[in-house]
Amino acid sequence: MIGIKNRTMNKPIVLVVGARPNFVKAFPLYNTMRERKIDTILLHTGQHYDYELSRTFFEDFALKEPDINLEVGSGNHGEQTGRIMLEIEKVLMDIKPSLVAVFGDVNSTIATALVTSKLHIPLAHIEAGLRSYDRRMPEEINRVLTDAIADYLFTPSLDANENLKKEGIADERIFFVGNIMIDSLVKHLPIAKERQYFKKLGVQEKRYWLLTLHRPSNVDSRDKFVEILKALDFIRKKRPLIFSVHPRTKKMIKAFSLTKDFPWLRGGDNFIPITPVGYIDFLSLECYAEAVLTDSGGMQEETTYLDIPCLTMRENTERPITIEMGTNTLCKTGKEIKNSAEKILNGKTKKKKELPLWDGHTSERIIALLENVVRK
Repeated sequence: MIGIKNRTMNKPIVLVVGARPNFVKAFPLYNTMRERKIDTILLHTGQHYDYELSRTFFEDFALKEPDINLEVGSGNHGEQTGRIMLEIEKVLMDIKPSLVAVFGDVNSTIATALVTSKLHIPLAHIEAGLRSYDRRMPEEINRVLTDAIADYLFTPSLDANENLKKEGIADERIFFVGNIMIDSLVKHLPIAKERQYFKKLGVQEKRYWLLTLHRPSNVDSRDKFVEILKALDFIRKKRPLIFSVHPRTKKMIKAFSLTKDFPWLRGGDNFIPITPVGYIDFLSLECYAEAVLTDSGGMQEETTYLDIPCLTMRENTERPITIEMGTNTLCKTGKEIKNSAEKILNGKTKKKKELPLWDGHTSERIIALLENVVRK
């Protein structure tokens, strides 16, 4: 565990992160708090850890390392959640923070929420109120339970407010602040555009597609994985397809021997697999892509802001606002992926509408509210 540095007050605010998407959401808030001399501790549970990726992320966000790293590592949901609870309880009992803030829907989020509830420490949930209404997703359980526990719910969009109200959460606990992930995007987009990472891969601006694929529902079933690959085979024959390969997906490609039926998965033939890159490099690939295919959450929001077509390969999404007002299209089957891709290739694309408070100033609104809470 890395010790606590730069302690200036007895009751700081603790920001808890556990996975790559959390970093993107936490750093705008943490950096702004440091600039304003607010005593803040960044605690990394170590839920997801990759040395090279972590190093790149901290460099991208101008931060050397978290103030505390619990280094819990990976594991099954129950095992991992339990380990995080055991370790973070010790730290929070020692620190005695004025408030703890959690982000998103990973296991670190719910583990921290449960501990703060037992210790009677005020909890803020940033990115609250998102719902897929699919209880088969572990992330959905984490979201619902964290929102039920949290004292302060900071929402990214107005539909999230409505979701919380339907669940009986009082209005005075709900604060519409906007999308904090967009804060990171707005700050780093000029650098990402200047970097033009696509040139390193030998493709042309707005003439390639970008792909991420990692959810168990897509890659842990051979039949489902093959269905998606057949649709991707159609796309790569039309456009170069850059694939950021998640470790889980790489493992399942090998386990299912998929390169026998899809030899292009090894690379070549308009298919470009790459190891995951840092935030700015990936944003650079994203902003110059003609279209994006993904099963992750954050990319649905980023592509909406960037006004880039996005095909989300899932049965549902906790971010329906990106479909209603953004550039996102939900594709439940391989056939839907292929049909939606054909529309984009033929110039039939969705255009985004302006989403309220997706403006790069969400962290400032959150800080104003948190300062008021701590003062009280």
